[in-house]
Amino acid sequence: MRFLLTGEQRAFARSLDALLTAAGTPSVARAWGAGEHTAGRALWSRIAEAGVFAPAVPEEYEGMGPFPVGLAVAFVELGRHAVPGPLAETVLAAALLAGVPGHAARLLPQLVSGKVMATVGGAYALDGDAADVVLVLADGKVWLSPGCRPGVRPSLDPARRLAAPLPGGELLCSAVPPGALDWARLATAAQALGVGLALLERTVGYAGQRVQFGVPIGSFQAVKHRLADAAIALEFARPLLFGAALTMASADIAAAKVAACEAAYATARTALQLHGAIGYTAEYDLSLWLTKARVLRGAWGTPAECRAAVLSGRRAGP
Repeated sequence: MRFLLTGEQRAFARSLDALLTAAGTPSVARAWGAGEHTAGRALWSRIAEAGVFAPAVPEEYEGMGPFPVGLAVAFVELGRHAVPGPLAETVLAAALLAGVPGHAARLLPQLVSGKVMATVGGAYALDGDAADVVLVLADGKVWLSPGCRPGVRPSLDPARRLAAPLPGGELLCSAVPPGALDWARLATAAQALGVGLALLERTVGYAGQRVQFGVPIGSFQAVKHRLADAAIALEFARPLLFGAALTMASADIAAAKVAACEAAYATARTALQLHGAIGYTAEYDLSLWLTKARVLRGAWGTPAECRAAVLSGRRAGP
C-alpha cells in the first residue's frame, strides 16, 4: 500500500521547513539546552501559529483535530530541524486535557496558539522548568502539578531538560483516557523519522566532502552500503508512520514507533562512524540530532514495550 501526502500536506511541510530553516534552529536548541528559553519560546509561538499543535486539539477548542496525519507531517519537520521543547508531551497534554471540559476550554485554545507550553511526566517532567502547565502521570491517574523544583536532572540530550514536579496538585483524571498515549507515541515516531532524515542528509553531504586516499569517502563501496541501508530503513518506516496515523490503532502506532526510532538510531550510528572524530564533538551541530535519536528511541515506549504492544494487538485481532 502506498501512502502519498496531498498537495496541501506537502505545502504545509515545505512552509514549516522554510520557517525553521530561517529560524536557525541549531542555535535555538543550544540556547534551550543551556537554560535560555527566550529564543525557544519565540520559535514555539511561531510554529504554533503555523498550525503544528492544532491537529491534536479538537475543533471545539479552536484546533483542527483529531487530525493525526497532519500532526505526523508537522512532527517530521520538527525532528528534521531539531526543534527543542516538550513537543510530544504537549500533544499528550492536549489528549489528556480534552477529557476535562473546564480545563480544556481554558487551556487548549492557548496551547493551539502557542501562548501555553505544556509537558507531561512522572518522576521527572521534560522541560518542566520552561512549561506553563505540568501534568503528572502517577498510579494510572493524571494530576495537574503546581510546578517543578528548581534544578535539572542530567539528560543525554541537553535540549531535553528534566525537572522534578512538585508534590500535590489537582486530580484531573482517575485514569489515563484510552488512546491518549498513542498520540505521544505517534508524535515521537514522526519526530524520530525527521531526525533520521536530517542525519542521513548531513552524512551524505559530508561523505561527498571528506577525502581519504585522494578521493571522497562517499565513493567507497562500503560507505555507499551503509548509507543505502540507512536510507532504506527510513523509507520503510515512513509508510508505517502514515499508515498508523490513518488507523490510530495502538498496535500500528507501536510498530511505527519501533520502525522510525530504530531507523533513526541506526542512522545516527552510521553518521557518527562516517563523520569520524568530529562527530563526537558537542560543538558540531551533528550532535543535536545524534543525542535526540538516542533519547527518542526510549521516549513514550521502549522498543521492547512497543514490540510487546504490537504482538498484543495482533493477538487481540480476528
